[in-house]
Amino acid sequence: MSVGDEVQAQQDRPQQSLGPSAARNLATTTKSAPQMQEISSRWVLRMLPWVDVQGGTYRVNRRLSYAVGDGRITFVKTGDEVTVIPAELGELPALRSYEDDEVLGELARRCRQRELAPGTVLAEFGSPADEVFLLAHGKVEKIGTGPYGDDAVLEVLADGAYFGDQALLDPDAIWEYTARAVTACTVLTLPRHALDQIAERSDSLREHLQRQRSIPAQRTNKYGEKEIELAAGHSGEPDIPHTFVDYEAAPREYELSVAQTVLRVHTRVADLYNQPMNQTEQQLRLTVEALKERQEHELINNREFGLLNNCDYDQRLQPHDGVPSPDDMDELLSRRRGSKLFLAHPRAIAAFGRECNRRGLVPESVEIAGNRIPTWRGVPIFPCNKIPVSDARTTSIICMRTGEEEQGVIGLRQSGIPDEIEPSLSVRFMGINEQAIIKYLVTAYYSAAVLVPDALGVLENVEIGRWR
Repeated sequence: MSVGDEVQAQQDRPQQSLGPSAARNLATTTKSAPQMQEISSRWVLRMLPWVDVQGGTYRVNRRLSYAVGDGRITFVKTGDEVTVIPAELGELPALRSYEDDEVLGELARRCRQRELAPGTVLAEFGSPADEVFLLAHGKVEKIGTGPYGDDAVLEVLADGAYFGDQALLDPDAIWEYTARAVTACTVLTLPRHALDQIAERSDSLREHLQRQRSIPAQRTNKYGEKEIELAAGHSGEPDIPHTFVDYEAAPREYELSVAQTVLRVHTRVADLYNQPMNQTEQQLRLTVEALKERQEHELINNREFGLLNNCDYDQRLQPHDGVPSPDDMDELLSRRRGSKLFLAHPRAIAAFGRECNRRGLVPESVEIAGNRIPTWRGVPIFPCNKIPVSDARTTSIICMRTGEEEQGVIGLRQSGIPDEIEPSLSVRFMGINEQAIIKYLVTAYYSAAVLVPDALGVLENVEIGRWR
């Protein structure tokens, strides 16, 4: 008898006992609570120190500083032609706070586009600096002289950066470093003589440049803050300098942001289907989980207060070789005191691990809340899947100092709101409509503040797809 015949004979045989499918109708089924793939570790919400904000607004008071263009230049690309948005020229120190759109438009038209091959020298150390470079695309190295006379990479610049801005105010400026293209680059150049020609015809621009030149360097420290005059190491009875600490006249204020949704539950479901689990509670639990995921996403990516968008330009670094290397992580740490944590996409952590393996390094790990977290120089590297990964498979790594007492990064919330179930998170009953549907308003209030610029640093354009 063939196998097929045996199977057929078994199927034709009469059933002699109760089958499993029928028996399940009398059995008690053990059920799990509703599961949700979106839930992540949410280390940002767990590790960020939270400060209660009364009145929904937090004001960051700082010493008076003379900002020197702390943003990035934005460009418009039309086919092969790249132009700078005129208002973006206000990011240059010489044009800071200048708002004449007509004059800025004329300056933007004077910019000349250049396409550079890798290895091209844009500026030579010691030569006269007579133009400013606006980097639309690519990477440029600033190269200086090391302590033993050899070349040393001082900084790596990428899309949106600028350099040579001192040439617009100082006719005697020279290049204090050599600028060399690392990759193919597209740059726009604005010569000083073009600025001077337009200033001859524009009274507002000429007066603005004179004011910029009148701010003496000795009035500021290296952070751009107004200097506090002191005397030290003296003897006898010399005149002791008089001083005071000046504050910003218009400090930044952070208003609490909000994430909300209306949860709807039919009364029949809420009344009849509550065993073994309460339907309303489970609906609220999963809704709150989704709200917290969105809250963490906003803390990372929001354009107004998100960490990636509020990092100071001077605290943004570029990896020297594309991949996240130990050298880059050291450079990120060196920009601030008392770094408390790194935040990186899990794929960026894996890329950093590959680079450590290539060098024969084994980073230590620490146990935090029952989890083994990798560290670098004793600073934990927390995974955060809210940090975006671009189509080019690049991402960012965040490093920050936290806490109000440490002048770091803090989270903002307001406790004690009506119908609160967690600090700054409430569930408010909105009534029952004519379709017998119960409605609940679920709300979370939150924001984040960077107390001083060096509390937050970002390693940008980290390549996560290179294997070597």
